Amino acid sequence: MRVKDTLNLGKTKFPMRGKLPVTEGQRQKVWEENKVYEQRQKLNEGKPTFVLHDGPPYANGNIHIGHAMNKISKDFIVRYKSMSGYRAPYVPGWDTHGLPIEHQLTKSGYDRKKMSLTEFRDLCRQYALKQVDKQRTDFKRLGVSGEWDHPYLTLDKEFEAAQIKVFGEFAKKGLLYQAKKPVYWSWSSESALAEAEVEYHDVVAKTAFFVEQVKNGKGILDNNTYLVVWTTTPWTIPASEAVAVNAKFDYSVVKPANDDRKFVVATELLNTLAEKLSWDDYEVEKHVSGADLEGMSTNHPYLDRELLVGVADYVTADAGTGLVHTAPGYGDDDYNFGKKYDLPIFAPINDQGVLTKENGADFDGVFYQKADDISLDKLKDNNALLLEEPLKHSYPFDWRTKKPIIFRATDQWFVSIEKMRQDILNALEKVQYFPDWGKVRLRNMIKDRGDWVISRQRVWGVPLPIFYAEDGTPILEEETINHVADLFRKYGSNVWFERDAKDLLPDGYTNEHSPHGKFKKETDIMDVWFDSGSSHQGVLAERDYLTYPADLYLEGSDQYRGWFNSSLITSVVCSGHAPYKAIVSQGFTLDKRGNKMSKSQGNVIDPNKVVKQMGAEIIRLWVMSADTSADVRVSMGTFQQISEAYRKLRNTFRFLLANTSDFNPAHNTVSYEDLTTVDQYMLVKLNHFLAKMRADFDQYDFLDAYRLLINFVNNDLSAFYMNVAKDVLYIEAEDSPVRRSMQTVFYDVLLTMVKLLTPILPHTTEEVWSYMNEPEEFVQLTEIPDVRHFDNEDDLLAQWDEFMEVRSHVLKSLEEARNAKMIGKSLEAHVTLYVNGHNQQLLEDLGTDVKLLLGVSALDIEALEDASYKADSYNDGLSVLVEPAKGDVCARCRMTKEDVGSDDAYPTLCARCAKIVRENFPETVNEGLEK
Repeated sequence: MRVKDTLNLGKTKFPMRGKLPVTEGQRQKVWEENKVYEQRQKLNEGKPTFVLHDGPPYANGNIHIGHAMNKISKDFIVRYKSMSGYRAPYVPGWDTHGLPIEHQLTKSGYDRKKMSLTEFRDLCRQYALKQVDKQRTDFKRLGVSGEWDHPYLTLDKEFEAAQIKVFGEFAKKGLLYQAKKPVYWSWSSESALAEAEVEYHDVVAKTAFFVEQVKNGKGILDNNTYLVVWTTTPWTIPASEAVAVNAKFDYSVVKPANDDRKFVVATELLNTLAEKLSWDDYEVEKHVSGADLEGMSTNHPYLDRELLVGVADYVTADAGTGLVHTAPGYGDDDYNFGKKYDLPIFAPINDQGVLTKENGADFDGVFYQKADDISLDKLKDNNALLLEEPLKHSYPFDWRTKKPIIFRATDQWFVSIEKMRQDILNALEKVQYFPDWGKVRLRNMIKDRGDWVISRQRVWGVPLPIFYAEDGTPILEEETINHVADLFRKYGSNVWFERDAKDLLPDGYTNEHSPHGKFKKETDIMDVWFDSGSSHQGVLAERDYLTYPADLYLEGSDQYRGWFNSSLITSVVCSGHAPYKAIVSQGFTLDKRGNKMSKSQGNVIDPNKVVKQMGAEIIRLWVMSADTSADVRVSMGTFQQISEAYRKLRNTFRFLLANTSDFNPAHNTVSYEDLTTVDQYMLVKLNHFLAKMRADFDQYDFLDAYRLLINFVNNDLSAFYMNVAKDVLYIEAEDSPVRRSMQTVFYDVLLTMVKLLTPILPHTTEEVWSYMNEPEEFVQLTEIPDVRHFDNEDDLLAQWDEFMEVRSHVLKSLEEARNAKMIGKSLEAHVTLYVNGHNQQLLEDLGTDVKLLLGVSALDIEALEDASYKADSYNDGLSVLVEPAKGDVCARCRMTKEDVGSDDAYPTLCARCAKIVRENFPETVNEGLEK
């Protein structure tokens, strides 16, 4: 028999390398075949419900790393709740309507105008469903568990019917109105946009300082006086109806020496303007208050039109002249000004951003961006342009097409936010936010939100269920809306486009505004944010195994103005409360330089590429390690680093498995009272670790949980307990009490970690589980352990924490001895501890072999006052002397001992090892041991 045959060297077939790209897919197939998700739901029947409601990603294109972060974060939570005493069903969803799908079909060569609306809509539907299938495959490959065979789609008949009912609630409460007012208009999409569909970029605009001659100066200003007006959109001057001034400003009437005309500007801006306009010598003839200017009129600079002078608070002295060009058809402030003074709401521009003949012959058929130069030339021709200069400012863009938009007055349908603003604000106060600044963000979004334009001039979406009577009166009655909802539930929303208006109304329907029984139907569709914003009714209220409100919504921080926002509004209207009890918001994924990822920059990370190279577990562990509350930088290098952390976790599992392979928890478990003190200490540490991890999971703080995990594995296990364990697990007799004591804790650590990490690394923990002798077939069908407490745990922890400080000093001295070439490994050392009375008592109270804990071959403990001058002195009642251990190296335990060979039968073994071998392998007494 060889010496190593007398050792209990751990054995396991659990591989060091996981081969994740291959084995994960195989494991997922087993889960699907065994319906593990469904089994988990069955196990959780009757438990309290926790519903994380999925914010629907848009069904267009492959998933990106941001999608992965989002879905995996949700999976962490759902899996954790499912293993922690909750029934936590997860229904994934997709947003399947909207312009991008129409654009994709156009790119593919389909011409919407050459086919019927229903044909085009059918193509849109087919495209959306293909995208759903593609993304579903990608999400499942990431290990995300859920109802993949029964997701929710906003194009589902049931969902569309529920959405129409939500619309009906708005109508019932008088929150809908039709108006011609400026909206965000995307000429590139040929549709109105909601605030959530707009993003801002810096642009350089052409600004004009131009003059308008006073026509009626109310006896205060004569006709040789000109108002100096400022605009950042010269192309809108043909639609000008007024000049806005601030009633509180003082205005100067200025006569420059080099001009026969007199000019009116805000006094506060005079010095700046004089420099800009080269008025080196000028005289201020009089001052006029803004209030006195109200009611005057001017001549349009190049059209035959009289313009009003009115007052407005939005006129500031930050830039310009203090007199602002006003076109009520081209802006919110301008519109409100126009309504105040009963001015025409005039926006002579078509859906494609092309100016019409009402602007004048020179502008007819000109794209608005090119009209700036025409307008500026006309100002010059009329001696009205004082200055043109560039201005860099933030401007709204269509978030899908990335093209600038315009403000354009068109007939649209709106939701009146003002009527219910306070109710919405009250509802959001009752929500919990992670991070907590989310409340302020959402409150400000609602507080500052204008009325919601919900009509879209497109085809692929849910139609507005509005009819028009013969005299043009809109019909939004509960009877007609409910009937349309019933039709949609039966036939889907295509029925709106397939039937005439009369066939969409209830049988025998009449209306006083249509004496001849003729009706028209609305052709606009709803804003897609109304689609997804209705999901609390289309999904949570629709499916009886879900709950409304949901316990949690988790999405990117942009959804404070998107899905969080629209869902809150619709829910308050339907039910008087928020659709969620809590919100978790996440940042965006950026490249390693902090740039937004985009295909054009070539910095996009495809999750499928990472999965094929390294495995989904690496992405999942990265998500756990990332501070998702803020923007997250990520690169392929990030995943390489995470691979190292994963390897450490995997090897830890392997070590724990190997050293419990001969341990049967049913027969070999040692009670806490009978554990050695070091094992008691580690069991208490394990449960404190478990408590902190569960607290972090409960707070959705996976980053802190990751830090706890890595610290526990690296410091508590690898650097201490598993290092100390080798001398016990390998050396002691197989069934010795001290070995079984340690294995008891090893198995507890293994069992706790494998269950605790299942929400994070399900593929790996299921692999580990297959090597354990536990009754459940899948670890996903177990429960995360409850935290246990022990009578003496606080005193025990305090005692051991104090010892660990002593140990850290010893390790430092050993390291210095190694550097000085005095010793090689720590087992070559003989350590003498010089301690004060407190530390003497501490070491005695540990009740264990301190030499083992320090990893040295010999240990002496002496009084501090007897400390050698060669000893390293520490300031807490301790000095440490390291010397080479005397004796020979034991062939079995590798310690340097003076009693090696003391048993004649075992000349290469120390007395301790000889005793163990003699008792457990008696045949070796006569046969001897080979090397």
